[in-house]
Amino acid sequence: MKKTVILLLLISVISWAQVVKTGIDVLKKNNFDILKGKKVGLVTNPTGVDQNLKSTVDILGEADNVELVALFGPEHGVRGDIAAGEKVSDYNDDKTGVPVYSLYGKYRKPPAEFLKGLDVLVYDIQDNGARSYTFISTMGLIMEAAAEAGIEVVVLDRPNPLGGKRIEGNLVEEGFISFVSQFNIPYIYGLTCGELANLLNEEGYLKDKQKCKLTVVPMEGWNRDMLYPETGLQWVPSSPHIPHSWSTFYYSTTGIIGELYNLSIGVGYTIPFETIATEWAEPGELADEMNKLNLPGVIFRPLTYKPFYAFAKGEFLKGIQIHITDFRKVELLPIQFHFLEVNHKLYPDHDIFKDSQSRHRMFDLVNGTDQIRKMLSNNYKYEDIEEYLHKDIESFRKLSEKYYLYK
Repeated sequence: MKKTVILLLLISVISWAQVVKTGIDVLKKNNFDILKGKKVGLVTNPTGVDQNLKSTVDILGEADNVELVALFGPEHGVRGDIAAGEKVSDYNDDKTGVPVYSLYGKYRKPPAEFLKGLDVLVYDIQDNGARSYTFISTMGLIMEAAAEAGIEVVVLDRPNPLGGKRIEGNLVEEGFISFVSQFNIPYIYGLTCGELANLLNEEGYLKDKQKCKLTVVPMEGWNRDMLYPETGLQWVPSSPHIPHSWSTFYYSTTGIIGELYNLSIGVGYTIPFETIATEWAEPGELADEMNKLNLPGVIFRPLTYKPFYAFAKGEFLKGIQIHITDFRKVELLPIQFHFLEVNHKLYPDHDIFKDSQSRHRMFDLVNGTDQIRKMLSNNYKYEDIEEYLHKDIESFRKLSEKYYLYK
């Protein structure tokens, strides 16, 4: 009986959860007023949906006062039918018949011929709050292209699933700008995509310090303390290995060392980004050492598994599962670097960096610097990079506060 009452109370709480209105819901509520009389190009993917999970493609395509004439597909494509890393070709959308131009193939930035005849580019994609997640790179590049073509950009804002206060990691350094570190921001930057767009535009982060004509359609009901489950919105997988809103947290705990390709971070298994496993570790020993660190908001459990695909497919791997127990207190980036220290302490014959030399450049690009790798390679001590990881946080927080749209 007691369990039944608790369950009913939980259901009641969930049913009364606040439903945030995202940019597309606000745009629709305002009868698409800012798009009337304009030829519209839409940059989106399956996460571009309203609160009833209807695609922004279909919403704009069916609106009587919107002329949708082009779609632009980032990584994974407009409808999400392209696997991670696969190039996206130009095609026509089956449902609307609107031509789709690829921004993850020959071009990452739309060339002038893609934009010919357009008045406005609308951007509606759910981000995951991490610099290396390529959708914000696409957003910045379409802003550059729009500035060059003299057309407007409208960003339909969405929640940052990590909340609006978390900032972690160093800024990107000269020589390390790439599609996975397109702009000089921390790895975890604590802004919504709309806020970030304003910052990029106003602070001269676009190529040659260009500025586009930018309009952000803000959300209603979102605040900086809010984690995604508290929004009342359904989570649509932002890519195949981000199936849940909490996956965005785990992405930042293991995604960087996952670039080394000599250990498993759960991609290819049922819990992507939630594990760190190798062929040589002893799971209980590894979990014990990680737990001895007393890292805030996280505990580690011994784990063994065989990946179904990707790294070490079909091989028996041993390691840890990461369990975040407090999503507000946990520090995400350090977890993977603490693992490197513990692995070196327990298994010094297995040098992670020495065994992954062909992947060093990618690891550095994601970090936005080669200093992290170089400092860690000396002693495999987290304390050697701790100050470096934190050095830019407060200055960026001060800068970014100017562009807050939400309290």
